[in-house]
Amino acid sequence: MHNRLTELLGITYPIVQAPMGWIARSKLASAVSNAGGMGIIETSSGQLDEVRNEIRKMRALTDRPFGVNIAQAFVRDPDIVSFVIDQGVRFVTTSAGDPNRYCSALKEAGLTVFHVVPSLKAALRAIEAGVDGLVVEGGEGGGFKNPRDVATMVLLPLVCSKTDKPVIAAGGMVDGRSMAAALALGADGIQMGTRMVSAAESPVHENWKKAIVAAEETDTVFLNRFGPGPALRALRTSHTSALEKDPAENIMAEFRNVLDLYFGGDLEASIPLTGQVAGRIDSIKPVAQIISETVRECEEILERLGRTYQRH
Repeated sequence: MHNRLTELLGITYPIVQAPMGWIARSKLASAVSNAGGMGIIETSSGQLDEVRNEIRKMRALTDRPFGVNIAQAFVRDPDIVSFVIDQGVRFVTTSAGDPNRYCSALKEAGLTVFHVVPSLKAALRAIEAGVDGLVVEGGEGGGFKNPRDVATMVLLPLVCSKTDKPVIAAGGMVDGRSMAAALALGADGIQMGTRMVSAAESPVHENWKKAIVAAEETDTVFLNRFGPGPALRALRTSHTSALEKDPAENIMAEFRNVLDLYFGGDLEASIPLTGQVAGRIDSIKPVAQIISETVRECEEILERLGRTYQRH
């Protein structure tokens, strides 16, 4: 699947793995890169010594391109740009903050920079900052969200109509059907989050993976819409259902036991950040199978649509 995104990033397929905190590390990211996509290492955990080790492991696990995410709201190290540059990566996504903060320094060092945006206003600001491309993230995706959420079906074509820069679609991306839709709406590629959380190589506990597989399309909650702090989308549990009705005074304090959830399997210990596509995931699969099936289905759909609707 050759297009300007695969050419820019040096990847085989225009599929990017989302940079989930603590999850987007070498085991998962190397599987994505080895399967032809773009694996991403997270920094949102704030554990930069561990992140450095994970990047070192990546070089032993893959010879394919991979990137790093800078989640500005969660990484306050003043030397984060130098840290990323020193790792020798060529692709960076920035998120959860002002695109002007790091874009110039990263680009001056020769890195390709995409910024994650939840609205047209944010997209235009990122373009003005000089980014190379955008990750356009709809409100149905899991994780930290714009409290004024907009669905991918609306946001993606809106942003694509206002820029000629490469766009990666995020939020609702799970298979070839959603990938074909994203391409039709103007994207150059897709980013998968929840689908990768549930992958065989994902380091999270099997309890979370099984909960994703068992989830219906209505089994996520949108929390903390009115603040203070970030809004977010998560899997519906007893704990998150209670937070939906009675918001926490400090939503970030709810993550104090997050590792008990991620790696201990206690889904009630914290907030399992999960997108609505959990309702479309029915099995745990290896990353290589996820990517190959996605690409094959996408190509089949695009070919069928071309045959069906071409003008005679």
